[in-house]
Amino acid sequence: MKTETPVQRTLRRFFRNPVGVVSFGLVAVVITVAASVAVLSFFGWSIPFDPNATNLEAKLLPPGGEHWLGTDNLGRDVFSRILQGSYISLSVGFIAVFVSLSIGVVVGAVSGYLGGWVDNVLMRAVDAIMCFPSFFLILTVVAMLGPNIVNVIVVIGLVSWTGTARLVRAEFLTLRETEYVRAARCLGQGNWKIIFRHILPNAAAPIFVTAVLGIPDAILAEAGLSYLGFGVQPPQATWGNIITDGKVYILDAWWLIVFPGLAIFLSALGFYLVGDSLRQAAETRSERT
Repeated sequence: MKTETPVQRTLRRFFRNPVGVVSFGLVAVVITVAASVAVLSFFGWSIPFDPNATNLEAKLLPPGGEHWLGTDNLGRDVFSRILQGSYISLSVGFIAVFVSLSIGVVVGAVSGYLGGWVDNVLMRAVDAIMCFPSFFLILTVVAMLGPNIVNVIVVIGLVSWTGTARLVRAEFLTLRETEYVRAARCLGQGNWKIIFRHILPNAAAPIFVTAVLGIPDAILAEAGLSYLGFGVQPPQATWGNIITDGKVYILDAWWLIVFPGLAIFLSALGFYLVGDSLRQAAETRSERT
């Protein structure tokens, strides 16, 4: 009988969890919609309206008719802008997590495997960064560099890697003492080969869980920055700056706040539930056969 890898075992347990399956479906829908909008935008197609087309004669229309979710103060279709915001917000989340994961995995792996003074230096650097509130650190750096989508992605990624580094370090401290790692050392294999070929695949499950849980954090950070005017700049729509545009009209045009807020809530909830279900599956030590 073929032995399951940790990742295969985690995924099998994950899909036995009803919460995991439902949340995975929600996340799949969000990603599919965002990817479809991105492809259509690349070819110059807009569904159902151009998200940046203004029409002052149709401003602040309530939901209904041809404008399913109403219009904003410039007559732009809210539904179209939420769709545009979906792929921008998710792009920020995924790319920022990739940057964060790349740094955190390398730092944590080197620290946990080598130990000694290398471990002390790297972990003290991690502790120093974690002393600062992450959102305010992101806000400060973005304000200094200037608000645009590239700076937002890079800064979120560069600030958010410390938790991943500590997790990977803990995994490597345990796995470096296993028999297969000792056997690899006896065979004369180099440190980098042992780290990336033997240890890292066995630490993949908790790292993947961390990545999934990091995506909604990045989405919420981007939404907060855009709401404060330091994120993605107009006319590009993100869920955060749609809410910013609508806060002035909150008493007269509730749909400008509610619908993008629901988009943020459902997306973040879906990713958090997927990540939590994956964490439970990865931590399960025994199961009924």
